[in-house]
Amino acid sequence: MTVTVTAPAAGRLFSRPAAVASCVAFVLIGMLQAVYGPAVPGLREEFGLSPSGAGLGLSLHFTGGVAGVLAFNAIHSRISNRALLSGSYALMALGALGVALAPGWPLALVAAFVCGLGFGGVDYGLNQLFAVGFGNRSTAMLNILNAHFGIGAVLGPVLIAALGPENYPYAFGACALLAAVLMFCTRGVGSAEPTPAAASAPAGGPRLLSRVLIGFLALYILNVAVEAGVGGWEPTHLETVGFSAAVAASATSVYWLMMTVGRFLVVPITLRHSPERILTVCAAGMTACLLLALVPGASPYAYAGVGLFIAPVFPTGLPWLNRALPHARSAGAWVISASMIGGVAAPPLLGKGIELSGIHAVPVLLTVLSAASLAATVWLARTGVSRPAGRAPRKDPPSSAPA
Repeated sequence: MTVTVTAPAAGRLFSRPAAVASCVAFVLIGMLQAVYGPAVPGLREEFGLSPSGAGLGLSLHFTGGVAGVLAFNAIHSRISNRALLSGSYALMALGALGVALAPGWPLALVAAFVCGLGFGGVDYGLNQLFAVGFGNRSTAMLNILNAHFGIGAVLGPVLIAALGPENYPYAFGACALLAAVLMFCTRGVGSAEPTPAAASAPAGGPRLLSRVLIGFLALYILNVAVEAGVGGWEPTHLETVGFSAAVAASATSVYWLMMTVGRFLVVPITLRHSPERILTVCAAGMTACLLLALVPGASPYAYAGVGLFIAPVFPTGLPWLNRALPHARSAGAWVISASMIGGVAAPPLLGKGIELSGIHAVPVLLTVLSAASLAATVWLARTGVSRPAGRAPRKDPPSSAPA
């Protein structure tokens, strides 16, 4: 049977089938990241591992992810967009199959690292291409793309629960098969990126531009630290303030679900408001919700609110970054890498703070991080580097302010 794939229209990076395949790819990387945790009992039984030993699988996956982002960014100028994505899918397929079939734990760890390399390539490649590939709709499309990551993160544990942890090889095998299929779905991806619009250079020139990049790095690290911190410590905090383990676990699932819902809900808002305005509202909203989490009875609802407000930050910030630093091609790779590092480092660092301050201090510690993120967002918005030259900033009527 011959499958016809529509090429992208002139001036576009993605045909419609290629955009759909890209969303499927984000479902896949969400599943891959989420299956390691539920698979731990099966991995421990198969290889005779301690809990910390089994946790190395996800650590190597994330390490590979950071390496994949930096490596594919380094070679992106020398290979086509299709080659970048096809190579990433191939690495994911090879790595996931390796985890499924590895006869020993060292080989499984190598396979997890290889899978992470492909994960990083897809994460970097599609985020970067979606950030510039849809014109004024890029912010909306990035939120839709990243919402599918959340769908995959929900489906991964469901798949392990249906199969049983001891049958984790079938889950990784299914991910490998899907990655292999996606290798043949890149024909509708364009070869060249559109030339970015020039941004008006602020007073201060190159020195301020370097400070702007540092500002975006701080913004992403802080937001992912809050995201991972809530996901990692919400159950413990809720149990400490009197909720049952079942309620705490359910509330944490709702938090992750709200992150997915929030990215879909923000799509129409991105078509009417600037990224900097949306991110400022989001940072203020999640800071307020974390303060509300100090009230024990309101904590589960407050954490759900954090998930809703933090949801648009990662995908909405990338088009803003591309407009702020249109000629710094590596900027997107650096902030995506920084976000991964922040996700790995934040939970243990917060754990050390909790050891010193007590579990009741979880909302306070997270509020400090969120407030710092708000400060970084406001500073970036005031630099003025994000507006294309010759284009006046849009003035929205007061009645159209986002909720």
